[in-house]
Amino acid sequence: MDTSLTPQDSSSASATAAAVPRPAGDRRPGFGTLLAVDLWERFSFFGMAAILVLYLTASPARGGMGMAPQTATAIFAAYMSLSFMAGLPGGWIADRVLGARRAVLLGGTLITCGHAVLALPLTGSLYVGLLLVVAGTGLVKPAMAAMVAGVGGDGKGRREAAFSLFYMCIQVSALIAPVVTGLLAERVAWHLGFAAAAVGMTAGLTQFALGLRRFGDVGARPPHPVRRSEAAVMLRRAAWVTGAVGALVVVPAACGLLPLPAVLAVLGLTTVTLPFWYLRSLSRTHARGTVHRHRLAGFTVLMAASAAFWMIFAQSGSVLSLFAERHTDRDVLGFQVPASWFQSVHPLFVLLVAPLFARLRLRAPRVDVPVKFAGALIAAGVSFLLMAMAARLSEHGPVGPQWLLLVYLLYSCGEVALAPAGLALAAAVAPPGSTSRLLAVNGLFGAVGVVVGGQLFRLTTVLSPTVYFLLLGGFVLTTGTAVALGTPRLRRLLALPAAPGTFRSD
Repeated sequence: MDTSLTPQDSSSASATAAAVPRPAGDRRPGFGTLLAVDLWERFSFFGMAAILVLYLTASPARGGMGMAPQTATAIFAAYMSLSFMAGLPGGWIADRVLGARRAVLLGGTLITCGHAVLALPLTGSLYVGLLLVVAGTGLVKPAMAAMVAGVGGDGKGRREAAFSLFYMCIQVSALIAPVVTGLLAERVAWHLGFAAAAVGMTAGLTQFALGLRRFGDVGARPPHPVRRSEAAVMLRRAAWVTGAVGALVVVPAACGLLPLPAVLAVLGLTTVTLPFWYLRSLSRTHARGTVHRHRLAGFTVLMAASAAFWMIFAQSGSVLSLFAERHTDRDVLGFQVPASWFQSVHPLFVLLVAPLFARLRLRAPRVDVPVKFAGALIAAGVSFLLMAMAARLSEHGPVGPQWLLLVYLLYSCGEVALAPAGLALAAAVAPPGSTSRLLAVNGLFGAVGVVVGGQLFRLTTVLSPTVYFLLLGGFVLTTGTAVALGTPRLRRLLALPAAPGTFRSD
C-alpha cells in the first residue's frame, strides 16, 4: 500500500496509463531521476511488507519472532494504517516547512535507517525500525507527488502521463520486490530480506541526491511557507509530542513493559474515528450549503463501504500470506515457491486487467460511482467465500495455488473498478478549497479497513479459518448488495445524474 500515491491510486493509475499515452517528443528535466527514486522506494516498501508477517510468525529457531498469527497480523495492520496517516503531516511539512526536495532527502534517510534497524537482529529493533519507515514514508510520498507535478508540466495530457508512468512504476516494484526480498528472507535469513530493502532505498536516495541539479527550482522551497517563528513553535511542539509518544508508548512497548494489545487497540480506535470526525467537522464548516452537506453525507456512506473492500484487500500481506505458507501446495517441478512470492500475483493481475478496464470505460456506457463500489465489494466478498471453500478443503491437506490466484484476480478487478471511482468522487464532491484534504480522507478510509481487518483476525482464536472467511466474505457481500440497492438514494445525495455521461468517475 501507498500513501500520497495510495494503494488505491496504483490501480487507477494503471488504468490511466493504459488510456493516456505519453506525448511524443516529451522531455522532462529530472523526470527519469524521480522515476528511479520512486521505483527503489516502492521496492523497499513492498519488499518489506511481503515478508513482515512471515518473519513475525516464524519460530525463533528459524530466526523469526515466534508471534501468534493474530498478534502479527495486528502489527502489520497498525504499520500499514500508520503509513496511510503519516502522509497528512508529512505533506504539510513538505508544503509549509521543508520543501519537497529536503522532505524527500530526510524521508529517504529515515526509511533507509528504518530498514537498517530492522536488519539488525536486536531485541526491540522491530518497533523502532517500523516507526522510522512510517515517518520516512509520510515525508517522501507527498513530496515525490509534488515534484512529479512540478516536472510533469502543465500542458495537455503531460501531467496525467507523468503520473501514469509513476503509478505503473508502483506496480512493477510491487511485482519484483516480493520475489527478491522473499527469496533472501525465506531461503537465507530474514534480516537479509530487510537489508535488501535498505539497499534499495539507499540506491534511490543516492540517485536523487546526485540528480538534484536536474530539477531547477522544482521543490527547492516550500510553496506556502509558514513564518519562521511559527514554524519553530510548531516543530518544538511536534518534537515534544513525538518524544512523549516515544517515551510513554513506543519504548515501553518495545521493552515489553506496555501490553502490545493495548497499544494496538488505541491506535486502531484513533484510525477508525479520525476520518469520520474530519468529515463531520467539514460538514459543519459548510453548514450553510445544503448541497455540500448532502454530498458529504453520501460520500461518507460510500467511503465507509469502501473500508470493507480494503479490509479484504489488506489481508493479502497477512492472512493470505499465512495461508500460502501453511495450507498451499507450493511445489513446482521440485521447487518450493516461497510464500512471499504470492504477493507479486496481485500487481501482475492489476497490470493485466487495467488496460481491459480502460478500454471498457472508453467504449462501454458510463456506470455511475455507487454501482462501481457495489461491484468491487461483491467481487471482494465472493473472493473470501472462495477462501472459505479453500480453507475447508485444506483441513484434509494442502490445496492447490489456483484458489489464491482466483482470489487475487477477483479483488484486483475490484480494486481497478473502485479506486479511480473513489478518487474522482472525492474531487467531485469536495467543498471549495478542500479538494486535497478530501482526497487524503479517501486514503484514510483505506487505513480504516486495514485496521479493522487486522483486529478481526483475532477471531481466528475462537473460529475456524473456514468460518472466519465465510463471515467476512458474507459481510462484504452484504455491504455491496446494500450499496447496489441504495444506488438511487446515493445518486440523489451526491447529486449524480441518472443518465450516464454527465458525471464521470474516471
